[in-house]
Amino acid sequence: MHLAYPTVVAALLFSVGVYGVLARRNAILVLMSVELMLNAVNLNLVTFDVFYRDRLHGGQVLTLFTIVIAAAEIGLGLALVLLVFRNRRMVDVDRLRTLAEEPAAEEPAPQGAEPERVEEAAP
Repeated sequence: MHLAYPTVVAALLFSVGVYGVLARRNAILVLMSVELMLNAVNLNLVTFDVFYRDRLHGGQVLTLFTIVIAAAEIGLGLALVLLVFRNRRMVDVDRLRTLAEEPAAEEPAPQGAEPERVEEAAP
């Protein structure tokens, strides 16, 4: 097999992943695009490992480590997305500029209720 075919496919996958990270607003689609970029890197690692006929198969071992790290990253990323969705009811990345919660509006006093009086202590 020629070396150019898998590297071109990996370059296309990486390009689609970069486009997805830069153009998407949904946090889940951004995470999927990052995974696509990692898979393109894994394809290159395996391709060059086979091409150079490494006896220790360093590219394939590094690919396994990358897959494990990607699985942990997806687990943590989805946990964060679910937490943000639970608090804000949206996962739009462009609207999530700050991590602070938006201040809640004060509730108006019920009709007919008197305001509370604060008495000061005498010195």
